[in-house]
Amino acid sequence: MPFQRNDLKFFAGNSNLELAKRVAEYMGMRLGDCQVSRFSDGEINVKINETVRGHDVFILQSFSPPVNENVMELLIMIDAFKRASANSIAVVIPYYGYARQDRKAKGRDPITAKLLANLITVAGATRVLTVDLHAEQIQGFFDIPLDNLYSFPVFSEEILKLYREEKSDLVVVAPDVGAVRRASKFAEKLGVPLAILDKRRPADNVAEVVHVIGDVKEKITLMFDDIIDTGGTLVQGAEILKKSGARRILACATHGVLSGNAVERIQNSNIDKVYITDTVYHKELPEKFCVFSIASLLGEAIIRIRKNLSVSILFR
Repeated sequence: MPFQRNDLKFFAGNSNLELAKRVAEYMGMRLGDCQVSRFSDGEINVKINETVRGHDVFILQSFSPPVNENVMELLIMIDAFKRASANSIAVVIPYYGYARQDRKAKGRDPITAKLLANLITVAGATRVLTVDLHAEQIQGFFDIPLDNLYSFPVFSEEILKLYREEKSDLVVVAPDVGAVRRASKFAEKLGVPLAILDKRRPADNVAEVVHVIGDVKEKITLMFDDIIDTGGTLVQGAEILKKSGARRILACATHGVLSGNAVERIQNSNIDKVYITDTVYHKELPEKFCVFSIASLLGEAIIRIRKNLSVSILFR
């Protein structure tokens, strides 16, 4: 009997089926047949309706709200594929939740980013693929290979299409010191200057923007960050930029979590347009929001991982 080569099979949990379908379409394959449902008491039930024995499995699941439900779905799916004798199990986590607790900021704090890494590894994952980790050192929390993709090539391509004629007026703005490295890569890719907002955090989910470092007067300012959660940082940043003479205020963020009343807050702010990706699924958003898909980026990375090709070349 001839030896059968390991096939690639691509599955998804319930967190972001629309993105999973786009990724599958980019790779020219169908989404695997796997049902993730609930028992009557709320426990998660996973049924894999096709053979995965000896195959290389990729599972897409974003840790978007409801975060704990989606995390548990992924862990149970990994266990199911492991017990079904999959050759390898790579998890594609477009938005890696709990990433903002990556260190002990004060006494008796948990480090949930590390805890989650442990859970994923122990469950049986053999590789992780994610997008714009909040802190790059989280890669070291995993004892398995991790590829952290960057969204700035997607944003730069789309922004240059939209603002090519006004490129000379564009300024990328880092909303805080921690975002400088991320924003500088984006600014370099666009070929425009960089400004920085000096921000303080007196409490969790509370941010105070003090002043602007850089020239933004009469410029089209583009705040660039990895996450929009409550929207407080962006809205305060927009107020400071407006007072500093910015002509237009735009915002870009990879993960549009948009928790609480974030959408309403941004709608009523000085921000003219918000660009996010589809790492977090939203059924409907107001016109002020524009969603770019990262399906091609994820699809290309999966293909390259599968063929043992370089992934980092996508960002050079």
